[in-house]
This record gives sequence, C-alpha cells and structure tokens, in this order.
Amino acid sequence: MSRKAMVRPGGRSARVQEAVHTAVRELQAELGRPELTIPLVAARAGVTPSTIYRRWGDLQELLSDVAVEHLRPEAAPADHGTLTADLRGWAEQFLEEMASPAGRAYIRDALLGDPAGDNAGQCSAYAAEQVAVVLARAAARGEDAPDVETVLDRVVAPMMYRILFRPDGLTDAYARRLVREAVEGFGTSG
Repeated sequence: MSRKAMVRPGGRSARVQEAVHTAVRELQAELGRPELTIPLVAARAGVTPSTIYRRWGDLQELLSDVAVEHLRPEAAPADHGTLTADLRGWAEQFLEEMASPAGRAYIRDALLGDPAGDNAGQCSAYAAEQVAVVLARAAARGEDAPDVETVLDRVVAPMMYRILFRPDGLTDAYARRLVREAVEGFGTSG
C-alpha cells in the first residue's frame, strides 16, 4: 500500500491533509503549477516539508492525491424522472467537468502521480457510484436498465478516451448519443 493510499484519515492526520490540500489549491491558483514546490506547500500549510515527504513521497504524488480528492463528486446525480434523462444529465455534466482545462489537469495529475493505478481505480469507482445511483432510481421506478459496467463501457470509457486523446467534438450532443446507445434495448427511449 502506498503512502497516499491511506483511507480518509481522522484527527491530526485529517487536519494535515486538509491544510496541505488547501495549500496546493491556493498556491496553484496564485502562482501556477510550475512554481509549486514542497517547501512552498509546507510553509503555506504550516507543516514541515518532511511531513509532506513522509506522507506523499514527492510533489507528483501530492498533486495526484489532491486531484483525486477534487474529482470526487460532491452530490448525487440530479433526478430528472427517467433513466434516460438522469443519465443524460449526469453524462453532460461529467463531460463538461472532465473535458475542461482544469478537469484535464486533474486527470493528468491523478494518473501521473500513481503508477500503480490506485488513483485511476478510485476515479473509476467515483463514476461507477454515480452511475449506480442513476440505475437504482431507474429500478425503483420500474424501468429496465443496463448494468453499471455497460454504462461505464458505453458512456464513460468513450468520453474519457476522447478527453485524453481526441478532444474535438466533446459536446452535449456527443454525451446524449452515448447515453442513447447505452440504454437502447432496455425498454427506454430518449
């Protein structure tokens, strides 16, 4: 288990993590990412550089940890009344956030600072949890729906590929098409 793979710490550890994450976000906004150093972050957070090195290892791992925390959804997907509408709304918002310059930077940081892939798995779990909420609502309404993996494969994976490698054409219409294709054959219409 890597240093940063610790599960949500409590007490002093949580306060240190929050102070360091806040310092990173503030310094990035003020100075830009290229100017960030562990001593600068430590001074802003009110901790010693050795605290950061001990917990995160290096600047890239710290940036990765901050990115993963930023990519965590803050709320459940909106309820629009149908599977198609819920999934469409979620997919459009996901695409807008992830395809933005800030979203791309967070994706890059999340992946670069974690060669073992734990952060990619965590980001995938965030998306799967959001999709599961949408699908559970659909089931509660009696709608037929694909499973989580199908939605990840047909909606999230193509969007992430395009965000990372072919960013042209990332529109709401693209997200709606992916959703329509993902739910076709499950008793829904779009």
